Amino acid sequence: MKLNLRSIAIASVLGMAALSAQANLTIPINFTVSNSVQKFPDEVLGAMGLAYITIEARGTATTVGTVFQTEGQTNNNAYNMPITKIVIGNALNIASGSAVGSALVFSRYDMDTGTRFLQLTLANFTIDYVRKQVLADVTPLGKPTVKQQAIYNYHVATPLALKYKFPVSITGHEVLDKLMLTPETKASYTQALELQTYEVFALDLDYGSLTQDISLKLRARPISTTPYVAK
Repeated sequence: MKLNLRSIAIASVLGMAALSAQANLTIPINFTVSNSVQKFPDEVLGAMGLAYITIEARGTATTVGTVFQTEGQTNNNAYNMPITKIVIGNALNIASGSAVGSALVFSRYDMDTGTRFLQLTLANFTIDYVRKQVLADVTPLGKPTVKQQAIYNYHVATPLALKYKFPVSITGHEVLDKLMLTPETKASYTQALELQTYEVFALDLDYGSLTQDISLKLRARPISTTPYVAK
């Protein structure tokens, strides 16, 4: 009964959004089993390993997928980021979706001395369907955060499709691929991780895919909607 009532409530909100002329209607979905998974290609993980860069999931993000190892550096190839909200645009479509609270931290140690620590944090991800970009808060270690910087341009491999089932069930699936770093994020990686000339080639690689699965199934505990703050 609880699931049905919550599902009906969400469906009602979506229905009202479809009838509303208002733009930017935010719908929280942090209590539903809705997730975004980024999968990195082996080529990118290999380049990171050669540069002694590790990826760590923080906040509400978790590691999934399989382990990839290069030059002693071990990284998972996929990371799950719970979707916390969607925004309905003035065209009555989904204008954006966000994973507030999730973070991926890219860290680099100086292997000659074993002491110097470099870090770049990407957090609070948003897929902007209007601009066709992925945004995130970008924070180099010890420096100010750039809020919602465009980090990737993307290609739509599988368009978002919502399916309705009786009595009240809504699911959605989408795949965005060919994630290409924006010029400003290439600069962020280069400066924060002190990439050398022979290492920056990796910034022109395809950074993989984002797969979004939306469901009205309830989580055992709602995901926190507190934005992740880089440490």
